[in-house]
Amino acid sequence: MTLNRTFKVITVVGARPNFMKAAPILSAIREHNQTGRGPAIQNLLLHTGQHYDSAMSDRFFADLGIPDPDVHLCVGSGIHGKQTAEILQRFEEVLLREWPDLVIVVGDVNSTLACALATAKLAVPGWKARPLIAHVESGLRSRDREMPEEINRILTDHLADILFVTEKSGLENLRLEGIPEEKVFLVGNTMIDSLLTFQDRADESPILGTLGLGTREVGNTGKRSEDYALLTLHRPSNVDSREALQNILKGISATGREMQIVFPVHPRTRKRIEEFGLDGELGIASGNGHKGVRMIEPLGYIEFMCLMKNARLVLTDSGGVQEETTCLGVPCITIRENTERPATVEQGTNIIAGTSVEGIQKAIARQLTSNWQHSIPEKWDGKAAQRIVPILLAHLEGRVADKVTELG
Repeated sequence: MTLNRTFKVITVVGARPNFMKAAPILSAIREHNQTGRGPAIQNLLLHTGQHYDSAMSDRFFADLGIPDPDVHLCVGSGIHGKQTAEILQRFEEVLLREWPDLVIVVGDVNSTLACALATAKLAVPGWKARPLIAHVESGLRSRDREMPEEINRILTDHLADILFVTEKSGLENLRLEGIPEEKVFLVGNTMIDSLLTFQDRADESPILGTLGLGTREVGNTGKRSEDYALLTLHRPSNVDSREALQNILKGISATGREMQIVFPVHPRTRKRIEEFGLDGELGIASGNGHKGVRMIEPLGYIEFMCLMKNARLVLTDSGGVQEETTCLGVPCITIRENTERPATVEQGTNIIAGTSVEGIQKAIARQLTSNWQHSIPEKWDGKAAQRIVPILLAHLEGRVADKVTELG
């Protein structure tokens, strides 16, 4: 049943990984509205402000073509309970004012859970049905309940009405947890949508020249880049403990003697390195052509993708980087004890190294010498968002049709 009406949707972002996942959905909604076919979608973009720093937010919005948020909750950082509660309270006020038909949450950050929970608890008996909840990136599981993100993932999935899955492991995880099959859709990965959309722009980035990485051919640009590794570290379990952070830095130190390691430093990580006095563990590279670890400021999306795409090796504790390197065919080492993205190991270019000195060094040696084959997981083809929007509309129209039937 097609009804001529406009559906109001709130799309929630709160931290940098959310931006790459939400951008293709915002674009697909705009494209749907431009066709003039079927109900229109009035989309409100809401930024909780969970992570808000010009280097971490504004540049990504600009790179990804994301419009300024319609609503900004300005929550800021804080301990998990306080931050989650603050988002929940402030988002509930927005819900009561706007009363959307649907709320889209992405990923696994505190904003994801808080906004899903506020929506799920919204009820005015005898007046309006609460908004539907759609979770983009459902079903991922690390089996590590000490990860705050794991708690966020599990609870959000059990609150959601529509669950969009990125890889086949998610289907099985949700089935085992008793989520009804009719709620679950394998659509692909919107983070990969962003990657494929913007990788040509990444080839045009001047970052390689800026950093003086210039001795081998890069992409289709005619530029040349020397072998280097790219490092990212941000997880509290890795950087908030002096012993853990020191072990990681020792684990990568030998690689720093062989090639330069470019390290865009998360503000949290830089603060801990300074607090713990670990600068000496880095073997600091002072500039162009020097080996060791070269600490630089956080990068925008396009610059970071250029560095990642052309790296000899990527070392990370980020979930999204595991997926991006798999798509790009770049060897990746995950500095964690587990991953919620097993497709990157089973099909992709990723190795789980753990966090010990020995484990990291063995993983690096293996990645630098192995001739491995990899494949791209199913539906990681840049069209996930295009699959998501029709499913959302079908559920929204179905709910309205059901209501009309009830009233008739």
